[in-house]
Amino acid sequence: MTHTVEKIGGTTMSRVNELRDTLFIGDKENPYGRIFVVSAFGGITNLLLEHKKTGKQGVYAAFADADSDQGWHDALHAVSEAMVEAHEAVLDHPGDRDQARVFVRERIDGARNCLIDLQRLCAYGHFRLSEHMLQIRELLSGLGEAHSAFVTTLLLQRAGVNARLVDLSGWRDEGNVTLDERILTAMEGIDPATEMPIVTGYAQCAEGLMREFDRGYSEVTFSKLAALTGAREAIIHKEFHLSSADPNLVGQDAVRKLGRTNYDVADQLSNLGMEAIHPKAAKTLRQAEVPLRVTNAFEPEDPGTLIDDQPADAAEVEIVTGLDVVALEVFEQDMVGVKGYDAAILDVLTRHEVRIVSKVSNANTITHYVDTSLKTLRRVERDIKKLYPSADVMLRTLGMAAVVGRDLRGLSVLQRGLQAIADAGMASVGASQGPRNVDVQFIMERDDLAPAIKALHKAFIEEDSKQISLGGLTPPGKGLAGAARRS
Repeated sequence: MTHTVEKIGGTTMSRVNELRDTLFIGDKENPYGRIFVVSAFGGITNLLLEHKKTGKQGVYAAFADADSDQGWHDALHAVSEAMVEAHEAVLDHPGDRDQARVFVRERIDGARNCLIDLQRLCAYGHFRLSEHMLQIRELLSGLGEAHSAFVTTLLLQRAGVNARLVDLSGWRDEGNVTLDERILTAMEGIDPATEMPIVTGYAQCAEGLMREFDRGYSEVTFSKLAALTGAREAIIHKEFHLSSADPNLVGQDAVRKLGRTNYDVADQLSNLGMEAIHPKAAKTLRQAEVPLRVTNAFEPEDPGTLIDDQPADAAEVEIVTGLDVVALEVFEQDMVGVKGYDAAILDVLTRHEVRIVSKVSNANTITHYVDTSLKTLRRVERDIKKLYPSADVMLRTLGMAAVVGRDLRGLSVLQRGLQAIADAGMASVGASQGPRNVDVQFIMERDDLAPAIKALHKAFIEEDSKQISLGGLTPPGKGLAGAARRS
């Protein structure tokens, strides 16, 4: 257990040349003992699949909806141009640029020929294109990571590092192996003590990573690699530190770096759409007893935030965040004392792939706070009305702010949070706190979400810090005061 496994995200990868001498090489005497898992350059996966936020068609979506060949051919050509632009922005040597261009041409032409052949095959009635769409999505995804890993390997080799490309994308590979087999076979014979493996974030395997994880696959590969190789630590390098709130919202000077938290908090953040790591990836690391560290890639000397299974030394609020939600409220007078309503509603939500953030219920009302589009919820509403014709089904766009920490016991977060929101001139339309004491959720009108997060951060983070600077008015071990004293 002498090596680390480290992941770099797409936006950070677009500045990989800035990280060569700091993050990758660092100790020039011995830069080894580290395995890097890389994502595609920023924006490339959006072009290959579809835009993650806007839904704008990429190659996959254009191919799936193709009335003619022209749309997806043009989309694939746009990917090729974007890949070349991305690697020419980080590679200086003409020879490296030439190699990268050849690599892009080979992979793009190979993918194009594959799609053409598949279209031709599916022109016959015995074959259905719909049966192959998941494999197409996986094929296209692997292009982005293979490109960035190849380019990073060239960049490091040019700097004198013994870097090795480890391509898990299954390109022209006839084998249909499990994820564990894919990783272990690829890593066979590699010694991280004397060379630096650059591993693709996408891994082709029999399970089909995208079937369950879709675009969260790179973190699954990363965590599995760390577990299988017995890593000392798993590290995710981002463009920012894990902080007590979004600095763009509450101010750069107001936030503080977390420094230390646990997987319970990481899971809550994932539930709120602020993923430090995919929950399934976190589970893999947890079971393998591999601690996770999240750092700012551009501050390699800073240890960042350590995430492990340890409880907090004292109760404290660690982070304030939030997200837009839609409330799906089902009111049925006959619900009182009758079983089955909840299960039936959950079945409808599951069928429409709606992500549930939170839920509350009383005698005759069940409310789910969900993260999905109103278009999807209209279909959900229709199905619930078929099940319960006399029920009132209401949809309402809201915001959910959350106060999160490893241990919130004794901090009166629910009471103080409602007061902080009221003092800022807003009203909470709902609030909840579970017995596990790791998060408290406040529901409000969507327009009030951002100011509510600022008010909660001020109450639980900034004011506690001020009290310490003014002489420790917060009781020992409470709030951020305990954290400040321990540090």
